[in-house]
Amino acid sequence: MKQLAILTVLLGSALIALSIGEPESKEKWVAPAAEAGKKNPVAANESSLAAGQKVYLQRCAGCHGKTGKGDGPDAADLGIHPAKLSDAAVQQQTDGELFWKITVGKKPMPNYRTRLSPTDRWNAINYLRTLARK
Repeated sequence: MKQLAILTVLLGSALIALSIGEPESKEKWVAPAAEAGKKNPVAANESSLAAGQKVYLQRCAGCHGKTGKGDGPDAADLGIHPAKLSDAAVQQQTDGELFWKITVGKKPMPNYRTRLSPTDRWNAINYLRTLARK
């Protein structure tokens, strides 16, 4: 009986440790190849950029910052540094990679699969491409 109690405590401790996890994975966040190859069906025109800016300012700027430097007002509370969307490392990713990342999210970033329409996500990508120039 005593062994069962010890085993239960150890198992419970292991499960708690696993559920807490680390706030930031050290592994590189890579989109599946099939997703990375997706093409943006929304032209980066004035209308798309305006719509994308609206989405970005409402949903992304709080953490990623107004100019994509990862310095938004909510960033300090995250425990990690949000991606600097204006940096070359992000800008070099394909639209498909960015679309997948926005869609699935990665803690603490929520997934936007049901929070934003596919068109809103593509518009946001078109807009975030302009952040490299700012």
